[in-house]
Amino acid sequence: MAADHHGHHHDHGHDHAGHHHVPAEFGNAFAIGVALNVGFVLVEGGAGWYAGSIALIADAGHNLSDVLGLLMAWAAHALAKRPPSARYTYGLRGSSILAALFNAILLLIACGAIALGAVERLLEPVPVQGGLVMAVAIVGIAINLGTALLFMRGGKHDINIRGAFLHMAADAAVSAGVVVAGLIVLETGLSWIDPLISLVIVLVIVAGTWGLFRDSLSMSLQGVPGGIDSAEVTGRLAALPGVTAVHHVHIWPTSTTEIALTAHLLMPDHDGDDAFLTAAMAMIRREFGIAHGTFQIERGNCADIGGCEHG
Repeated sequence: MAADHHGHHHDHGHDHAGHHHVPAEFGNAFAIGVALNVGFVLVEGGAGWYAGSIALIADAGHNLSDVLGLLMAWAAHALAKRPPSARYTYGLRGSSILAALFNAILLLIACGAIALGAVERLLEPVPVQGGLVMAVAIVGIAINLGTALLFMRGGKHDINIRGAFLHMAADAAVSAGVVVAGLIVLETGLSWIDPLISLVIVLVIVAGTWGLFRDSLSMSLQGVPGGIDSAEVTGRLAALPGVTAVHHVHIWPTSTTEIALTAHLLMPDHDGDDAFLTAAMAMIRREFGIAHGTFQIERGNCADIGGCEHG
């Protein structure tokens, strides 16, 4: 018989080093950010219509994507707090991963649209309405930078909040570029400066967004979260007293802030009692920030035959 004893231990403790919950006050940050950006879209669109500026109207449309990005991140932030159900046994925490991925995709699409417009203006320069465009852009810097700062603190520990932060910071950078370009155009009359600066800003935003896209895509595919070495985790489990082999180690994110692990531990001469399981859980929580752990204790020769599958 491959295994004559199975010990399962589940731990869903949430208070430990290396594991971070985004504070509830980010709900207010989302509300403020959405309100400010909706207001700015209306003002910018109105100014563009009044001045006959296609550039301002187009930018107002782009800023609508910010509102959509913030709404997605806000919805995921709220859904992540929903309790587990019979169907969604981890709750809806995974929605925060999807929101981060969609935010990254939205940003990359927006960059493509800005780059396309910039190339068109390089090929066929159009006169820039310096004064009005700069005035609106300065308001844009204030609103986007202010909104970004609301999320800066949480971005380090939650990729969903980082997505919201990057989206707003990127727009602040675009608005700053518009102001700089407007100043140079007013001083020199070189209208090609404006689209050139736009392209430089796009490159900077893509460079910053690529990490968000890569990390959120990896999380959505249940990849081992960044910062965790699965070989190191396996080695630490193998070093626990009484453990002779470790196999079927799976580590995956259940949300943008929480990590789960399952592992089979071969312990032919050890009880694998509650004290052992508690100590093992405390170790992975303390050293790797893994909040949810399930261990299966096995006897016999499972490791020798490549492991025992259990469903």
